Amino acid sequence: MDIEWVRNLCLSFPHVTEEEVWTDDLTFKVAGKMFAHSVLIPAPVWLSFKASSETFAELTERPGIIPAPYLARAKWVALETKDALPSSELAQLLRESYDLVVAKLPKKTQESLLAVKPSARKALSKKPPAKKGVSKSRTKTKKPSR
Repeated sequence: MDIEWVRNLCLSFPHVTEEEVWTDDLTFKVAGKMFAHSVLIPAPVWLSFKASSETFAELTERPGIIPAPYLARAKWVALETKDALPSSELAQLLRESYDLVVAKLPKKTQESLLAVKPSARKALSKKPPAKKGVSKSRTKTKKPSR
């Protein structure tokens, strides 16, 4: 397992983007929200991702897995070694991380992700043009009674 394996897996999820941040770090996002983060150079932890409360507690009891620095309060775990988890389990946990982040997105954002094909990812960052000639407020006024 290496960064290319993680990268290919994460980019296979719908609407995922990758971004190199903090020089030599790679972050995977959906609708601008992080769900996984990896380093591109040797470091104390090589991969971090979000987990459910239950999974977080279970994983952090295992050797080679710690609460993620700076993100533990948000239930992120960090892998200290590349063999801390078998690839099949890691694949499942990364998908769970993705699903947890999507579930926390505003309903409108979730709906727009369902409506947009994955190949049209760049369109998500642009706001749709405002409709012309449509009134935002349509309140009826009552006729005065006699």
